[in-house]
Amino acid sequence: MNKKTGWATTAVSMLAFCALLALAACSKKEEAPASSPTAEQPAASAPATPIDPATVATISGTVKFDGPAPKVSKIDMSQDPGCKGANEAETYVVTGGDLANVFVYVKDGLGSRTFDTPKDPVVLDQQGCKYHPHVLGVMAGQTVQIKNDDPTTHNIHPTPKDNREWNESQPPSSPAIEKNFAREEIMLPVKCNQHPWMKMYVNVVKSPFFAVTGKDGKYEIKGLPPGDYTLAFVHEKLGEQDQKVTVAAKETKTVDQSLKPAAE
Repeated sequence: MNKKTGWATTAVSMLAFCALLALAACSKKEEAPASSPTAEQPAASAPATPIDPATVATISGTVKFDGPAPKVSKIDMSQDPGCKGANEAETYVVTGGDLANVFVYVKDGLGSRTFDTPKDPVVLDQQGCKYHPHVLGVMAGQTVQIKNDDPTTHNIHPTPKDNREWNESQPPSSPAIEKNFAREEIMLPVKCNQHPWMKMYVNVVKSPFFAVTGKDGKYEIKGLPPGDYTLAFVHEKLGEQDQKVTVAAKETKTVDQSLKPAAE
């Protein structure tokens, strides 16, 4: 065999072997990040701050409408024969001076406390071409289960400022839609693009200390650790009024509030 030819063949083989080693090394470098967590993965939530159940307090009260009750406006639902609900608007629900649909929550005073997100969903139903409830409270990250009990298609469309906007149709007898809201937001509007009169409000908070007044204007917030707090009363048209309140261990305190329209 020619010595020059043998050397050349050997040199080519060695170069090919080195190239294969280099390719394998590059492949390993490219594969390495795949096993590492990405920046988009959610961070683990902080454990809930313990609360001594033997010390918790309760705040309750009644919210009143300050002034003559506004005239209830009527809704024209004639565009859809599948809409058979009561045709009264829910902007102002006043019964004997008591004001419904006021969202009441602990706005300040909890400091750095953290709370577990409830595993049970809250339900938002569509019946009679209205949202039930008209005002909803939910913790950030908690599942909202949206149902359609009407014989017509609805279109659920939240229009938030701080959360993700979405728009989804829901035909009759279809499965519930499950969504959640990641960030705090008060009086987040939700509408139906199919039925323009259908409106409601979702309130997203970080603590379980909230309530919505019923037709009797009453609310109750339980399980609150003793401390100094700011309590906020929020209505879709009447705005927000705050009250400072201090609760001692095991105390039950009454905090009433009245809301009135802004002067014209």
